[in-house]
This record gives sequence, structure tokens and C-alpha cells, in this order.
Amino acid sequence: MLISRNIHQSKEDKILSWFFLIPVIIVLLLVAFIPLGYGFVFSFFKYKLNMPSIPVRFVGLENYISMFSDVIFLQSLSNNIFFAFLSVILEVFLGIVIAMMLSDSGKVTRFITTVLLIPMVIAPVASGTLWRMMLDRTYGIMNYLISLIGMAPVSWLSDPDIAIYSVIIVDVWQFTPYVAILVLSSIKSIPRSFLESAMVEGASSWRLFRSIIFPIASPVIIIVMMVRFIDAFKVFDTVFVMTQGGPGSSTEMLPTFIYRQGIKFFKVGYSSASAVLFVISMILVSLVFSKLRNNQLRRLN
Repeated sequence: MLISRNIHQSKEDKILSWFFLIPVIIVLLLVAFIPLGYGFVFSFFKYKLNMPSIPVRFVGLENYISMFSDVIFLQSLSNNIFFAFLSVILEVFLGIVIAMMLSDSGKVTRFITTVLLIPMVIAPVASGTLWRMMLDRTYGIMNYLISLIGMAPVSWLSDPDIAIYSVIIVDVWQFTPYVAILVLSSIKSIPRSFLESAMVEGASSWRLFRSIIFPIASPVIIIVMMVRFIDAFKVFDTVFVMTQGGPGSSTEMLPTFIYRQGIKFFKVGYSSASAVLFVISMILVSLVFSKLRNNQLRRLN
């Protein structure tokens, strides 16, 4: 009798949980899946918004084939991968270092943690505008500071060899605190007895980090890496505000490429094909990081 009642209650809970999910599913259908479906369909057609008199023409896989012979597309894909990997590596490394430095409780630590949140709450458009002014070759404060030590002015945003690193610096500045706060919360969740026992046994700080802190915090670090990689891979506002993909195509990313093809050049089919490929790549990245996290959790268990 008790078992049947529990089964009945479990079914009711499942029905209730699905009922609460209905509004979320409806919103996702309206703002995500339906537009994605339209984009997938349009990717097989050639259609220009600025020429409505020309009929829509089915071209099959032509848009997808054209992408891989498009030098600008390949450059934007290469830039995107380089930007995402380097940004995430620097953010995770600096985030872990900062989290370890702030792992001791105290008023100073709480104050520094609060200050770290400031870059995170600034909108990417605002931070991009701020840094564009700071990195300006003529009146930017960065060139003024390096001139004090006798260095020549640097074309931070107009030199094709330097521009992408300038954008990476801005991304690292803004999102390293995000990584640090999450890693810090994971470190603080480690039972104090684990750390104290290791210290009594004579473990060094490096051994403590390598054998206890990092393995326990690694699932959180992997999730943070996944979130940041996806976020960095779809960067648009910071790049568009700072360089608009220039000079040339040295900072062109897939999101700015898709925007330019669809909004500036009115190539709806071509930009839709690029967007579909972009979404597929994001799904693959999520699956890879999820697999890594599950493997790490199995090792810990």
C-alpha cells in the first residue's frame, strides 16, 4: 500500500514538474527553436532582402559549400577559435590564482571579492567603448602610460597583428572575476578537515592544491570553462564596438560575419547557413565539455 502510494505521488510530481516547465518550453519555442528552424530552412535558399523582386531560389547545399571557399569566413572561424581558446585559458588560469589568494576568510578578502564584481556588472558594450577610448593611439591613456617609460605609441586597435590581442585583454579583464568567484565558492565548499589533515601530514601548498583542491574543484572548473568558451565563441558586442571586425578581417568573428552577411549585405540564405554551422559547433562544444565533466565526476566518486 505504501509502495503504491509512493509511486502515485512520484507520478504526480512528474506531471507537476512538466506543468511548471510549459511556460519555459513555450518561450524557448518562440525565441529559439522556431527562428532556428526558419534559419535552417533559409540556409538552402538564395534570397536577398534588398531585392524583393528577385524570387527566392532553392540552391541546396550551395551556401554551405560556398562558406568553406570564403576566405573571410575561414578567417573569422580561425579568429573565433583563437580568441575563445586564449581568452578561456587566461581567464581560468588567472581565476584559479585569484581564487586561491582569496580562499582565506577575512574582511579584506570580502572587500576584494566585492571589487572583483565591478567588471562583471558592466555591459560588454560599455566596457568595449571604455577600452576603445583607453586604447586609442592619439588620446588613449594606455599610450600615455607606456610613454612615461619611453615606449613609442602602439596602434592597439588599428594594427592587424595586435588588434585581436587587445580584444582578448578586454574579455579577460571583464570575465576573469566571474571565473574567480565560482572557483572560490568551490574551494570554500571543501571540508576544512581535508585541508587540515593534509597540512598536518606536511603537504606543501602545491601538493595541497594538486592533490585535494584541484580534483574536488575540477567539475566546477570544467563547467566554468564550458560556459566561458561558449560565451567567448559567440562574442559580438565587444568586438563590434571596439573594431567592427577590423582592421581588415583581423578581428572578424563568426557572429560579426553572420551579422555582416545578413544585415549589411542582405544575404539571408548565406548568413543562415553560417548561423546553422555556428549553432552546431556550439552544441558539439557543449557535448565535449559535458563528457569531460561526467568523466571527472566518475573519477571523484
